[in-house]
Amino acid sequence: MQVDGEQGNESEQVGSPRKGIYLLPNLLTTGGLFAGFYSIVAAIDGNFNVAAWSIFIAMFLDGLDGRVARMTSTASDFGKEFDSLADMVSFGLAPAIVTYQWGVERLSEYGAVWGRLGWLAAFLYAAAAAFRLARFNTNVVLQDRRYFQGLASPAAAAGVASMVWLTTTYGIDGLFALVAGIAITAVAGLLMMSRFSYLSFKDIGPGQRVRFGKLLLIPLVIIVIAIEPPVTVFALFVTYASSGPITWFLRRRRPRQETVTE
Repeated sequence: MQVDGEQGNESEQVGSPRKGIYLLPNLLTTGGLFAGFYSIVAAIDGNFNVAAWSIFIAMFLDGLDGRVARMTSTASDFGKEFDSLADMVSFGLAPAIVTYQWGVERLSEYGAVWGRLGWLAAFLYAAAAAFRLARFNTNVVLQDRRYFQGLASPAAAAGVASMVWLTTTYGIDGLFALVAGIAITAVAGLLMMSRFSYLSFKDIGPGQRVRFGKLLLIPLVIIVIAIEPPVTVFALFVTYASSGPITWFLRRRRPRQETVTE
């Protein structure tokens, strides 16, 4: 009787699906998680340029793992949850801690109130990233693929990283610079929690045909970025972050103009 029972268990195990995870996309997600963690370590050590570049690397890997999963048909619920947790570290905690190490500690030199406002702004950013990711995960079916609802956490992290990169490269310092940096961090957090619509660029596929003339935009963008990388990257963030409120304002103003003309 015991042998029959063992054989029955073996047959059930053979028929049941094997548990496991897909290696390649989760390996890329792990690489992004490592980059985000290393950004925190670099910021604690005072290497802010390295900390900023680590966030950019995490952004690149985050955009790559999803595409690889879709192209290789290896998307899974585990991968989605793992990617969301990795994003919280790389684009939520890392930028907040980088901002704290870069400016909040020095803000306290100008008074306890400045220091308190600084770390509260860093916490606001981290909490906003958590809210943004949770909202994205719960509303993914209802969302238009062409647009993000609220500023995406990688874009917000790029803004904070480029701001730190810009100030450290050109030696921008002083109370005004520190307050401006903390304000940018807080505004990035508020934009993540907003309902402004932002282009997601997900409708642009690698196999999509484009006109030959549009290919010139690629080397032009590279040339512009290469001239002054910190300034250009930060300007791109400001332009993209401003597009949401500007588009919302224009849409609200357009119906009023139509009613006046009628």
